[in-house]
Amino acid sequence: MATQRRSIRGYKPDPVPKEVIDEIISVAKLAPSSMNTQPWHFHVVTGEPLERIREGNTELMLAGAAVDREIKMGHGYEGIHRERQVEIAVQLFEAMGIERHDKERRQDWVMRGFRQFDAPVSVVVTLDKALEHDTVGHFDLGAATYGLVLAAWSKGLGSVINGQGIMQSSVVREHANIPEDEVIMTCVAMGYPDDSFIANHVKSTRSPNENVVSYVGFD
Repeated sequence: MATQRRSIRGYKPDPVPKEVIDEIISVAKLAPSSMNTQPWHFHVVTGEPLERIREGNTELMLAGAAVDREIKMGHGYEGIHRERQVEIAVQLFEAMGIERHDKERRQDWVMRGFRQFDAPVSVVVTLDKALEHDTVGHFDLGAATYGLVLAAWSKGLGSVINGQGIMQSSVVREHANIPEDEVIMTCVAMGYPDDSFIANHVKSTRSPNENVVSYVGFD
C-alpha cells in the first residue's frame, strides 16, 4: 500500500462520508508519540466553511498579503533539497503541459494549492499549544499525518499534505473553529481521485538507499 501511494492534486466533487473519515483518523492516531503524549488534533472541514477558507486564502495571497503561518518557515531550500523541489515541479508542469513562459497557468497552479486543490475535504492538523516549541511534538504530528494519508489511500481516497492551504492560518482558524490552545501545523486535502487529472499520475522519485542509509555492525 505505502509503495503505491502518491500525492493527489485533482479530485472528484463527490462528498466523502463522515464515517469513512472517522475510520481513517482512528488509524492515523495509532501513530507512536513520545511518552504516549498524543499531542495531535484533526479538524475536518467540508462544504461552505471550506469554501470560505478557500476564498479567504486566495484573496489574501492574490492581494500580496504576508504569509500568516503559525509555525516557523525556513528561508528557502538550497542544495539537494532545492534540486528535489525543482524536480517534482518540473514533473508536474510537464505532465500538465505548463510551459516555463506561461505565467498565467503557472500562477493558476499555485492558486490551486491555496485552494487546497479544490478537494471536497480538508483535514487541518493541529498541535497542543503547550508543545508549540517542542520539536518532538512536531515529529509526532508528522507520524500521525503520514498515517492519515496512508489510511486514506487504503480506503480509496487520495490526499496531499498541503502547507499552502494554511498560508493564511488566521482564515483557517476562523472558519474551521480551531481553539486558541492549539497551533495549526498543516492541512491535508482529501477526496476521491479524479483519474482524468494528469498530474495525479505523477509520482516523485526517492533517493536510493545507499544515499540515505548507513548500516553499522552487520556482516
